[in-house]
Amino acid sequence: MFDHVVIGVSDYAASKAFFLKALEPLGVAVVQEGPLGIEMSTDGKSSLCLFQTQEKPAYLHLAFRVENRRQVDAFHRAALAAGGKDHGAPGLRPQYHEYYYAAFAIGPDGHNIEAVCHEPEA
Repeated sequence: MFDHVVIGVSDYAASKAFFLKALEPLGVAVVQEGPLGIEMSTDGKSSLCLFQTQEKPAYLHLAFRVENRRQVDAFHRAALAAGGKDHGAPGLRPQYHEYYYAAFAIGPDGHNIEAVCHEPEA
């Protein structure tokens, strides 16, 4: 859906470590890293970029679409292990739709990171 999303972070090293570990179960890996920050992707077509900034980042919600509920569960475990704060354990969210299965974690800058599966359980 998007080509790239760029997020300013207050602690580059902490945010890089958090995002790489939390999103590893989703297949996210480093595409490139340089003086302007880091670019991560699952397919090389769309990417998530982080860069150091002194500006206070505004609230951001990023939702990553995944193929199955196991990936949602794995994301949540990895995000918490990476130092994220639980913001919603894996589970159905019927207020959105019947099969909306998601988990949420708060990253180092307070951003709400979500993994969501829209498919029924296999």
